[in-house]
Amino acid sequence: MDKKYISKLIARDQQGLSLISACCSESEVMTSNMKYLKQNKIFLVSIKRFKKETEKKNDIVNSILRFDYIDFVKAKNINQKNNEKVYKLLTIDCLKRDNKFEIILAFSEKNTYISLSTEVIEINLEDQKV
Repeated sequence: MDKKYISKLIARDQQGLSLISACCSESEVMTSNMKYLKQNKIFLVSIKRFKKETEKKNDIVNSILRFDYIDFVKAKNINQKNNEKVYKLLTIDCLKRDNKFEIILAFSEKNTYISLSTEVIEINLEDQKV
């Protein structure tokens, strides 16, 4: 019997964020699958990615990226009116200024990114059942 496991990664520091970034590189994101829940301070992204952490690296899986404790979100060159637009996520990076972190989701199109401001790093990457 071929067992399938659902992956869940949690990052609470920059090293964990680097691992999640590696798993998510080259994933596809639709504009309609990015949501900022301001009241809850949560930024959600549904991605379609290659399952790089397994032996079969060509398996495609739907995953949810959840960023907690997000104070505000800034997007550049993301067309929020075109819900069907697909962006390719290149990397997720983190900068620290004073006592705040800036988490940056960089996309393949020139100068296209989303910046998340937070005081702590709390990120979950969870695969969804097919």
